[in-house]
Amino acid sequence: MFRPPSLLPLVKELVLDNCRSIEGKIEGLTDEFEELEFLSTINVGLTSISNLPKLNKLKKLELSENRISGDLEVLAEKCPNLKHLNLSGNKIKDLSTIEPLKKLENLKSLDLFNCEVTNLNAYRENVFKLLPQVMYLDGYDRDNKEAPDSDVEGYVEDDDEEDEDEEEYDEYAQLVEDEEEEDEEEEGEEEDVSGEEEEDEEGYNDGEVDDEEDEEDAAEEEGSQKRKREPDDEGEEDD
Repeated sequence: MFRPPSLLPLVKELVLDNCRSIEGKIEGLTDEFEELEFLSTINVGLTSISNLPKLNKLKKLELSENRISGDLEVLAEKCPNLKHLNLSGNKIKDLSTIEPLKKLENLKSLDLFNCEVTNLNAYRENVFKLLPQVMYLDGYDRDNKEAPDSDVEGYVEDDDEEDEDEEEYDEYAQLVEDEEEEDEEEEGEEEDVSGEEEEDEEGYNDGEVDDEEDEEDAAEEEGSQKRKREPDDEGEEDD
């Protein structure tokens, strides 16, 4: 029986918000999503992420409005390239719960809105000290400056992509301009050559006309000389 090839390895974004998880598992969410970069599982009833499949290319993970209280150490193993993590509205109460996130070396943005841990004294200072790789906590940096975008990592990546697109566009535009200049030069050379050919043809035709005129003049001159000699010859005969 023919079985069509799976398209799961081609998926890069997956939103499963408000789905129901069973014993910490979401049906259909497997490690077949090899290219997955963004996963959203908001309000799906998760109490743990220990059953999360291995997603090596995952960069953004939305886990807000669940009941997660620990087991965050599995993220370093299953999502080693994670850059943005949203744990808002979960059951995280102390800093020791998020300490395992130190192993996520690429983590740049962390959200803990509405978690009990945010009520601790010097919460922000301690989180930045505990996780020095994090640039934005709850949408603000160390100096309490708001992130350029609510999705910080998305903002950074979009800027990089725009720069790359602009560079590619500039290269393409320059290439097109160079090709147009080459075409114009070739057309100019063709026009010059055709102009020379026309001049040669005109010169050649003029030469033919001149030769014909010379022949006619020579014939007329010869005829006049004959007419001059004929009377003289007749006078000689009379003598």
